[in-house]
Amino acid sequence: MFAHPDYVSLFARDQDTPIAVYAEEPGGFVLYPMILRPIDSDLAAAAEGASDLTSPYGYGGPFLSGTFGDAAGFWRAFDDWARTRKVVSEFVRFSLFDDQLLAHPGARDERLMNVVRDLTCDEAAMWADFDHKVRKNVNKARREGVTIEIDPDGARLDEFLQIYTTTMDRRAASKGFYFGREFFERIVRTLRGQFVFVHARHDNRVISTELALVSARHVYSFLGGTDEASFALRPNDLLKLELMLWAKQQGRRAFVLGGGYAPEDGIFKYKRGFAPHGLVPYFIGTRVLDADRYATLTAAHEHHGRARDAGWNPSPGFFPRYRA
Repeated sequence: MFAHPDYVSLFARDQDTPIAVYAEEPGGFVLYPMILRPIDSDLAAAAEGASDLTSPYGYGGPFLSGTFGDAAGFWRAFDDWARTRKVVSEFVRFSLFDDQLLAHPGARDERLMNVVRDLTCDEAAMWADFDHKVRKNVNKARREGVTIEIDPDGARLDEFLQIYTTTMDRRAASKGFYFGREFFERIVRTLRGQFVFVHARHDNRVISTELALVSARHVYSFLGGTDEASFALRPNDLLKLELMLWAKQQGRRAFVLGGGYAPEDGIFKYKRGFAPHGLVPYFIGTRVLDADRYATLTAAHEHHGRARDAGWNPSPGFFPRYRA
């Protein structure tokens, strides 16, 4: 799903270029989706014609199908191409499943843990593996008359958007999580069969909703929310269960719930209740391809930042530093 060109394009600005780096051998192929971004030419003379690479939001990296023996050759060819485009740096959000990826030559840093629900067990075993609180909440939602609707076409997009937006407001989410209507309409229009909306309904209205992304082997929780006035009905627990059962019926092997905003925060603990033994580390990858230009751009960025605000300091750990 995260290598689909229409998905990658969702996260490219007008000046950016969605690309795929592709290489093939008799035993398999590598498909590496990225976004090529121009670097602000006002930053420094070194930025003239320069660019960098980033993964789209989600889980990416150099996806591997089958076997690919000449990894070193792939990266040599990649770096040769990168030099022609004056690529300064590369930022990667890696898939959680290492068997999907060709090894990357950059730094690999562990971030937050993610929760993955194995779907290969039978339904009774999955139910027994849930935390007691999850089972209790599912049962309460059923007693209260909450029902679940699978919506593969985005027929209730208006209701989804209303709940999603109010949920982001309630959580004081960062600006980057406020995706507009056009974003979701593009998903519905261009990614048919690779998404599904799931709605929890009560008294003939949607009270909890989720958009999930569908890959060949996995389903990914993506974006959603719950009506605050309906928390007591526990609709999202039932929604998650029914979404997992739907994914299992579709032949998928795992359901990725994702992680939280910070280690052991409430969102992470909630998700962990559905798969207490399904914790998987999430990694990012970083690589500087042009060290001299990277240093020049970083120095210029920090100079400009402090010229605007003497007390400004770049966010620690942000990569690339010239975009901090």
